[in-house]
Amino acid sequence: VDDEKKIRELLQLRLSSAGYEVIEAQHGEEGVEQAKKHLPDLILMDVMMPRMDGPEAVRRLEEDPKTEKIPIIFLTAIITKEEESSQVFGTKDHRFIAKPFDPQELLSEIKNTIGA
Repeated sequence: VDDEKKIRELLQLRLSSAGYEVIEAQHGEEGVEQAKKHLPDLILMDVMMPRMDGPEAVRRLEEDPKTEKIPIIFLTAIITKEEESSQVFGTKDHRFIAKPFDPQELLSEIKNTIGA
């Protein structure tokens, strides 16, 4: 879930080449809709987006028993590499990865998060 088309394209290419099925969304509202429709194993989410930001999308996902347990990794430019850590948005700790991100590090974090 990212409003930047180039980020979505990069993630689509990298993740699909690693064997993952990727469903894209342009903003939090669409991300919530897609998550409820497809029930993904993981959500990669930008923080600042139009129509609905990442924290609000997380709040809505956590309100729904069908989507409340989906792990979320935030990809964001609002923190630096040195500030990456688990932070709280909603009721759970979520992993934050600074943009620009290293694709290999992201793949490693995805594997660690979903246990693949």
